[in-house]
Amino acid sequence: MNRRQFLALSTSATAAVFLGRCALPKSDAISQQQQNHPSQDGLLDLDLTASYNKVSLGNQPAYLLNYNQQVPGPLLEAKPGDTVRIRFTNRLSESTNLHYHGLHVSPTGNADNIFIDVPSQETFTYEFQIPSNHPAGLFWYHPHYHGLVASQVAGGLAGLLVVRGELDELPVVKAAREEFLVLQDFSLGNNNRLVAPNHMSQMLGREGNVITGNGRTNPQLMIPQGGWLRLRLLNASPSRFYRLALPEHPFYVIATDGGAVTEPIEMSELLLSPGERIDVLISGNRQPGEYRLLNLPYDRGTMGMMGGRGMMGRGHHQRRKQESAQSIATVTYSRESYQNQSPPKLPEKLIPVESLPEASNVRRFTLNHGMEPGMGMAFLINGRAFSGSRIDTQVALNSVEDWEIRNIGGMDHPFHLHTNPFQIISRRGASGDLGILPVQSDRYWKDVVLVRSGETVRIRTRFQDFAGKTVYHCHILDHEDLGMMGTIRMQA
Repeated sequence: MNRRQFLALSTSATAAVFLGRCALPKSDAISQQQQNHPSQDGLLDLDLTASYNKVSLGNQPAYLLNYNQQVPGPLLEAKPGDTVRIRFTNRLSESTNLHYHGLHVSPTGNADNIFIDVPSQETFTYEFQIPSNHPAGLFWYHPHYHGLVASQVAGGLAGLLVVRGELDELPVVKAAREEFLVLQDFSLGNNNRLVAPNHMSQMLGREGNVITGNGRTNPQLMIPQGGWLRLRLLNASPSRFYRLALPEHPFYVIATDGGAVTEPIEMSELLLSPGERIDVLISGNRQPGEYRLLNLPYDRGTMGMMGGRGMMGRGHHQRRKQESAQSIATVTYSRESYQNQSPPKLPEKLIPVESLPEASNVRRFTLNHGMEPGMGMAFLINGRAFSGSRIDTQVALNSVEDWEIRNIGGMDHPFHLHTNPFQIISRRGASGDLGILPVQSDRYWKDVVLVRSGETVRIRTRFQDFAGKTVYHCHILDHEDLGMMGTIRMQA
């Protein structure tokens, strides 16, 4: 979108001003009464069922996969030290399981074990403890049964898991109005049923024709006039990127995938690749009215014929991107009482982030696609497609390592590591930022990092607390299912 288009959208949003004389619409945030499942007395305990049936996407009915007949699934809330016990029933016609994305918990047994198979019509009980020193943050749960991950997430299976803690008690955060926004997209036909992707859509990473926030198209979010909105965002789409902007309102980032940042980061736009989360504060200090939260165009690349940029790589004529800005939510000012007191100011410092020591080992990973014997076209890490019978990386528990991730293909790949969060040490090789957080390793933690076409990203992580086997992979979920995943064993 060029400057003229941006200004036109900003003006049209500002023109929809009212001064509070009429009734304000209710927020379309996730219902606090109907969908929240908070822990009680140190236990988060619930029954969770995956099924396929008719749900409502606002005013539009749709036949989707869902948890407890809700899209997105129930919002789960816990605290550090809590036990999580979920009796999970699979009412789908195929196997599935659960992954607790971003949680630093055991990857084995009946915890965050993505190698578990929950067959159709069976029940499995997940139970694990969240460490007492676990950071507060926005996490989520979704299926991770290899080969079916993309189709099940694209069908609607996703839900938030919030860990409450120190960040929530900061005065400016505590005083802010909290809204969650779960971004999903669905491929729906004229009969309101899911449409299966063709081969090229799978190779590129499927994108749906219906975009929703909290299970609605263009949901309403409320911002207190003169106060703060805490907007907590999750990209739960299997492939779609969201490049977000709110005209006239800067974003103040206060948390990323791994919890709080050391100090607020002001940004004019945010880029969320699949699996990423971010918490921002937005000041309600503009002319009261309605403002559109925009999803701006973003080119995530396309496939070369034989890997690399190639003839079909990123260029001027073959781009995998939307051509115009889309409105995905409406932010509406509301009159909320602060009991004749001014809302707290944004502090210069939030919560300190530990800086990891120098790495004892450096590993290198190359992302690309190519032909794989027995598979045809596949997505590869270090020239190999995923095999569940192979250990690709073995690390020592309590070690600190640098991983250098190089993307030599024509498409962007969001790289996700299970169990242990990481810090971003450096980026090189790609131009432009387009809403990407600045590289400052002692400022925030992540568990998904976007590695753009032609870019090399170095991350640093410490393998701590939990031994066992888990995975790392591209979070464009079709790419994961088509091979871009590796196994890692953390050895005590």
